[in-house]
Amino acid sequence: MQTARLTLLIMLAMGAAAGAEAQVAAESVVRLPGEIAFKAPPKGPGPATAVLYGNPSKRGVFVMRVRFPQGWKVMPGWRPDEWRTAVVLSGTFYYGIGERWDETKLAAYPPGTFFAHPAKHPHFAWAKDGEVIVQFTAMGPTSITRIPQKQ
Repeated sequence: MQTARLTLLIMLAMGAAAGAEAQVAAESVVRLPGEIAFKAPPKGPGPATAVLYGNPSKRGVFVMRVRFPQGWKVMPGWRPDEWRTAVVLSGTFYYGIGERWDETKLAAYPPGTFFAHPAKHPHFAWAKDGEVIVQFTAMGPTSITRIPQKQ
């Protein structure tokens, strides 16, 4: 009798696991280029965003595209994301590492460039030559902590 119960429990657990896998597989996401809508920032000019997967404000993986307008500077700061990867999709993204804005530390990342950085990685960036679109994949929740700049 106990063997039958144990077998039943194992079968139920396997069924639950299979159901969970099916549920994850049922969450396929496809975004064709014409379906990707960028949202303007709520407080005036700046980078527009399109969340493709997940929710950047919640725990879990998310994928987001950011469209930086020509001339936009991302002043030094860091993010708490456990990890973050990026791919430059269009334009040249100038990216620097450090707590102070320093144009001599900016490296030009052309389309196709992949980069990654860990949590609390101080950085800054610039869409110096024109509009830039970067796709970020990260573990949320995300935010940004700006590093005050001394005059």
